[in-house]
Amino acid sequence: MRSISEYDLDAAAWYKSSYSGGSGDNCLEVTHDHLPALIPVRDSKNPRGPKLTFGREAWSAFVRAI
Repeated sequence: MRSISEYDLDAAAWYKSSYSGGSGDNCLEVTHDHLPALIPVRDSKNPRGPKLTFGREAWSAFVRAI
């Protein structure tokens, strides 16, 4: 498996949740089609900022919990 630094996340297609409000505040964006085993997440207010990555199982557990 390649490390996350080997992927260009700036070129990824990022998505906001359909539950996000129209104002765009406090939203996370994810890209689920870029990496098969990892889910990158970023702050919608700072798209050039840091990205966090989660394993697919950890991300699914997080989403189910909220």
